[in-house]
Amino acid sequence: MKYAMAIDIGGTFTDVVLIRDDGRAWTDKTLTTHHDLLEGFFRAASLVLDRAGIMLADIDDVVVHATTVVTNVLIERKGSPTALLVTEGFRSVLQIRDEHRFDMFDPQIEYAEPLIPRDLTWGLNERSYADGTVGKTVDADEVGRVATEMQTRGVISVAVCLLNSYRNPTNEQAVRDILAEVAPDLIVTLSSDVAPQMREYLRASTTAVNAYAVPVTRPYLQALSKNLSDHGVGHEPLIMLSNGGVVGARIASVYPVRMIESGPAAGALVAGYMARRHGLDNLISFDMGGTTAKACLIQNAEPLVVGEFEVDRQYLFKPGSGIPVTVPSIDMIEIGAGGGSIARVDELGLLKVGPQSAGSNPGPACYARNGTEACVTDADVVLGILDPDNFLGGDMQLDAARARAAVGRLAEDLDVDVEQAAWGIFSVVGESMAAAARTHATDRGVNYRGLPLLAFGGAGPVHACYVAEGLDSNCVIYPPMASVLSAFGTLVTPVRLDLVRGGLCRLSDLDHAEVSRILNGMIEEGSSALTDAGVPASEVRYEFGCDARYFGQQNEVTTRLDQDPRDGIDAARLREQFERAYETLYGVRLEDMDVEIVSWRLTARGGATERALKLNLAAKSGAPRGQRQVYLNGEHVSVPVYARDTLARDQRIDGPVIVEERETTVFVLPGWRLSVHADGSLIADRQHAEE
Repeated sequence: MKYAMAIDIGGTFTDVVLIRDDGRAWTDKTLTTHHDLLEGFFRAASLVLDRAGIMLADIDDVVVHATTVVTNVLIERKGSPTALLVTEGFRSVLQIRDEHRFDMFDPQIEYAEPLIPRDLTWGLNERSYADGTVGKTVDADEVGRVATEMQTRGVISVAVCLLNSYRNPTNEQAVRDILAEVAPDLIVTLSSDVAPQMREYLRASTTAVNAYAVPVTRPYLQALSKNLSDHGVGHEPLIMLSNGGVVGARIASVYPVRMIESGPAAGALVAGYMARRHGLDNLISFDMGGTTAKACLIQNAEPLVVGEFEVDRQYLFKPGSGIPVTVPSIDMIEIGAGGGSIARVDELGLLKVGPQSAGSNPGPACYARNGTEACVTDADVVLGILDPDNFLGGDMQLDAARARAAVGRLAEDLDVDVEQAAWGIFSVVGESMAAAARTHATDRGVNYRGLPLLAFGGAGPVHACYVAEGLDSNCVIYPPMASVLSAFGTLVTPVRLDLVRGGLCRLSDLDHAEVSRILNGMIEEGSSALTDAGVPASEVRYEFGCDARYFGQQNEVTTRLDQDPRDGIDAARLREQFERAYETLYGVRLEDMDVEIVSWRLTARGGATERALKLNLAAKSGAPRGQRQVYLNGEHVSVPVYARDTLARDQRIDGPVIVEERETTVFVLPGWRLSVHADGSLIADRQHAEE
């Protein structure tokens, strides 16, 4: 038997899945150890290995890891002193940004503070022109003087972003080589490696993020690889990337900017996997954990991958208020609405939930870890949805008295009963997530009404039915292993690397030799990364795309290509594919305008992804193991409670109903009917219940 293991470190819990090649699986959860993520990694591994009765050395398939380490470093600003080297005259590139005001009418507009301050930014007297010609080479003495200053200032890592280096990286590479001689301890990140695209601020911002995170992620992933090796695991761990693929730890440690959305991306990928298994083209994934909730549109059984996203936004729904990163990422929306999200009364006397979170330490008040503020999980306990004695199968007892006391203090401020305050928390967090999902879908021209909802994460199955009603959805799917589904998702995604290279030119004037040169360079890099992760070269597949726009426009549209541009570009065919994507977004075509290619994209993927889960359903319909009083919008209702492993195929139960499993609780509202699918998924259907 072959074993594969996946560990997903979240903001509150660390999830682990161990799966054998015959479909048998073991799962568990443990609180995230923010002071030492590796401690939590191996604690989670030990829990599931003990359940299976094997050792780490017995894992002979893959070890896949999704982690929040990069996100934590960026949001908490815990990185080492980092410097930025730019072309002379561009020292304020991170402060000036792109001069875009994301809110024209806010006189007190706020932006995320740059990761690298101006006093750790140096300008170099060099120049490359827009066509790639080097006008002035790098002065080795000047770089040496700057290196000495950086070392004096305690700089550990340096980002190098020189003007037009995306067209010709020669000067950046010269800086790297000089620094390697005069200051070999400095960690160097080149923009021409990380983000070889036009737009100076975007490139500088992405390079700065990568340089800021490398001193944390590189030793972390090196230590992970060494510890696994010391325990007898004979292959390098694979790391989940923001684009929904996995690569080897060595490549991931060099480019941590690609790991920012590591955990959420795994959830979106498994949502596509579940859509295919249920024969659905479109659905909305709803992943709610202890710290955040994420929603992602799945179309044609695949999540959308975009070329740019933001971290550390100052305003939730305002693009431009965060730090932009121009690397491929799963397109999703994330808000601070998880089980640990803190409820409060704002200055207007209104109830607010999140984005602040109690995390795993101290956690919600019911965790009895010195937390005192009312959180979403506390409200779920007070309402009667969660059983304090059966959290994590009873391994983690919840303190109902502390939960009630915390919600009670909030109720006093609101001048309502404790149960009313708890229902307020439950409904506010549900409305917030539904509003975020509506915004996400509408911005992409997608009609969200009627789309099925896939609910997972530790808190997702508790709140999904309420969110579905807010989205006019008639179907909610609760998959097997819902609480740890993101971890499972890392095991059903291929090894994948998305690359992009700038190549500005008009479609009517393409240089086929130049296009082939750009794409061949990306293919070489992608092939190297995948074979390094253990994929045979013969199994590596390539997909092509481009970013294009009508000539004269500022923003481009990412377009998938159904042809290999190296084989000769059919301009009419490429234009049709671009205009189809453009029309989907904007509703028009500008047929009298020339099309301009801004950059070329390549996806390299390969490796086995079929690790099917095998569940044995009960032979006959299960009976409720009891009743629980649940407070629902003003009244107490007696709700039957079932154990998930007692339910049989095609069994149907009218809501309201609670279905408990070790790591999560499914809560179905009145007016819905729950049925058991052949693959073990629970499906709540509102239409059938109304018939």
